[in-house]
Amino acid sequence: MSDHYETLGLQRNASSEEIKKAYRKLARELHPDVNPSEEAQERFKSVTHAYEVLGDEQSRRSYDSGGSDGGFGFGDIFETFFGGGGSRGPRSRAERGQDALLRVELTFEEAIFGVEKSIPVDTAVLCETCNGTCAKPGTSAQVCDICRGAGQVQTQVRSLLGSVITSSPCGSCRGYGHIIPEPCLSCRGQGRVRARRDIELKIPAGVEDGLRLQLAGSGEVGFGGGPSGDLYVDISLAPHQYFSRNGDELLCELEVPLHDAVLGTMVKIETFDGEIELQVPAGSQSGDVITVKGKGFGRLRQSGRGDLLVSIQVRIPNKLDSKQKELFRTLAGYRKSDAAGLVARKSGSFQGRRRG
Repeated sequence: MSDHYETLGLQRNASSEEIKKAYRKLARELHPDVNPSEEAQERFKSVTHAYEVLGDEQSRRSYDSGGSDGGFGFGDIFETFFGGGGSRGPRSRAERGQDALLRVELTFEEAIFGVEKSIPVDTAVLCETCNGTCAKPGTSAQVCDICRGAGQVQTQVRSLLGSVITSSPCGSCRGYGHIIPEPCLSCRGQGRVRARRDIELKIPAGVEDGLRLQLAGSGEVGFGGGPSGDLYVDISLAPHQYFSRNGDELLCELEVPLHDAVLGTMVKIETFDGEIELQVPAGSQSGDVITVKGKGFGRLRQSGRGDLLVSIQVRIPNKLDSKQKELFRTLAGYRKSDAAGLVARKSGSFQGRRRG
């Protein structure tokens, strides 16, 4: 009796993932659709049987401890006698495709208002040559002559209770019940090909950095023309030179000359809604916040928008000529009651007095 680990070319301490990789590699080389020789078919059956034993944790433990070969133990005998040992029929060749992940960077404007984007993606798509059948045009899959389409083969096993019949997946057709004598040349019998296609994304207003969107059925087409997986889109927000974000609020800072902060002024600033006029009240202090309603980010899955918060930063002149200095000295003379002193610390950038 051959050693299953040697059959797969593995050490006895191989991990489950190593067992799976070894089987897939050998199965691709020895499958009857690829290598029709009798020797290859016999090796393919041995490799498949070895994987059936070692690929299942319970049967592998039994095998490693010197127990049943092939995972047919006392529990399997009970299954056979009491209703669990019947054929399960052929499995479908079509498999669900893998999910895909896409990262999309948005500008502030796109995140504020929402955007529709056409994004090119390299992924698995349905093979147009065979339309997912995996067979060369003009040919079709044929019933497996080993299992006669059942996808299962029955084996007589001697046990403590006598001879019993057990079923296992057919090694010739891999349990499909059919083989493909002439695989499609375009997809090499996969039913799908790698290609670039455009994904139409409709990104709602208000999406935040790090948000993940799910597009059902927009991932990779499955093997054998199976259903597509899902597409996940991770959103990132590109930094802006002047604006930042806090939830639905759009934040910016406005530098105001000292004299305008003292006397008040009307300024124009450029926003994502175009140019707006902003009234800076007389006596404005650094850290004061002017609120502009409804000019922030759209509210995700809700109506309306957040606010634009403009933080005032008073610009103190650091270079004065003699005349300007004299004017400040005169002003200081009128404000002798003003004196320097400690003030309570404020946390956050936008915790000053709000105006507007």
